[in-house]
Amino acid sequence: MTLFRPCIDLHQGKVKQIVGGSLNDAGAETNFISDHNAAHYADLYRQNDLRGGHIISLGPNNQQQAFKALAAYPNGLQYGGGVNPENATEFLVAGASHIIVTSYLFENGQFSWPRLEAIKSAVGADKLVLDLSCRKTADGWMIATDRWQTITNTPINQQTISELENHCAEFLVHAADVEGLQAGIDQDLVSLLSNCCTLPCTYAGGARSVEDLQLVQSLANGRVDLTIGSALDIFGGTGVTLEECLNWNNQHPQIPV
Repeated sequence: MTLFRPCIDLHQGKVKQIVGGSLNDAGAETNFISDHNAAHYADLYRQNDLRGGHIISLGPNNQQQAFKALAAYPNGLQYGGGVNPENATEFLVAGASHIIVTSYLFENGQFSWPRLEAIKSAVGADKLVLDLSCRKTADGWMIATDRWQTITNTPINQQTISELENHCAEFLVHAADVEGLQAGIDQDLVSLLSNCCTLPCTYAGGARSVEDLQLVQSLANGRVDLTIGSALDIFGGTGVTLEECLNWNNQHPQIPV
């Protein structure tokens, strides 16, 4: 069944919600900057037994906040942002349930199988989440790296996902073109993920109401989970409350495999 999965996005040492496509070296268009630190949100998720969420560091100067959040909810959140084989185990020891990678897997814009093997050797496939965050082009959805600014030539399709599924535990997919806009999810991408993925998969981007959980449930036959960020009340949004998301999860419990 489709579940709500929580998030903590870190930018310049603050918990923020941004418009994904605007992120660059100079900054980003920002929907929300929290007065609370990352540990506050991690503890909130822990108190409500929300599992499978992620902390994403968007750029530098976020490590201190990330470590505090991981300590507040040990083994309850995944971590991504600047992860490589040299530092990956550091985040697992700090409390991350999994580590998330995207940009490290690419070298000069090309997907690197040796790099995938290196990160997999460092943490194990069972602790590895591959972030297939993407942008839509004339040729379909292509994986985007470097804070979603570099569009690679690696498509999100059945072949790519089938090749990667033997090397990881889950997929995380931000639809960067709609991320933070609260203008609706990319329904075609959700349907594609449903048809291609046999591993757990979380989609993020554009969600604006609790009805989007029902929409993803319908489009994906319950095979894709949903992250809601900017529309959520705890991040200054007015579209959906955390309580509504908790109620949804309670009404649609995950079936043990």
